[in-house]
Amino acid sequence: MADVPPVVVPIDLGDLVLRAPVDADAPAIAAAFADPALRQWSPPVHDDALTWLRDRADWSAGARVGWVVAAADGDQVLGSVSIRVDGALDHGMIGYWTVPAARGRGVATRSVRAAARFGFDVVGLHRIELCHAVGNPGSCRVAEAAGFPLEGVMREAYTYGDGRRHDEHLHARLRTDS
Repeated sequence: MADVPPVVVPIDLGDLVLRAPVDADAPAIAAAFADPALRQWSPPVHDDALTWLRDRADWSAGARVGWVVAAADGDQVLGSVSIRVDGALDHGMIGYWTVPAARGRGVATRSVRAAARFGFDVVGLHRIELCHAVGNPGSCRVAEAAGFPLEGVMREAYTYGDGRRHDEHLHARLRTDS
């Protein structure tokens, strides 16, 4: 059975930190949500950054762990990573995004790896899935670099920000994977 801590547990990655979202992050989150690529390849984004932040900061329901990804030397918001948890199945679904300035620098890959390790070691998950639109090759590179091998294609599996259904790649990692 999965065991989500009741409060956000920070993860120090040296030059990056996965930390609790705070209200002061709202302008950076609103700016991130204005990015056309984020709007295209994410679920429909919230119009209210503060509501999004408070939702991610609340782990009390045991259904999600989530962090803001920030630069350790200035707290600049670089992205987000979270895992939706199905405790009954010891299963999770990881999602992430980065701001344009953080793309191509390994920020998403390192954040996904760290969040997955937390999901396995602390929450007790056995399997974590990662899905992305087939048309988003950057997310495919992140998934594979973070140790999530491709398992298959799910046809017209998800409606993205453009309002259209897209085929998705399904990647997954098991606790027993090296």
